[in-house]
Amino acid sequence: MIAALLSGIAASPWMRAALRYGAVGFSVLLFLLALRRSGERTGRLAERLETTEKTNDVQRRMLEAAARRPRDRAELADRLRNGRF
Repeated sequence: MIAALLSGIAASPWMRAALRYGAVGFSVLLFLLALRRSGERTGRLAERLETTEKTNDVQRRMLEAAARRPRDRAELADRLRNGRF
């Protein structure tokens, strides 16, 4: 009895149109939510890339400073005498 009532309601033209527009609205809503999620994911990736670039810059500067370090006491004394330290 309930199935007959539902099939009778769903068979009416205005109900089919309402279901069609409801389905279109639902699919648009799902698309917008997916678009929002992808934007959030892109933002997180951009933040991670920026953090990685900062970390790489700090590590590069540390390696450059280590490369400029005097190798032994004689080179340190020479640099101190010449004022290049």
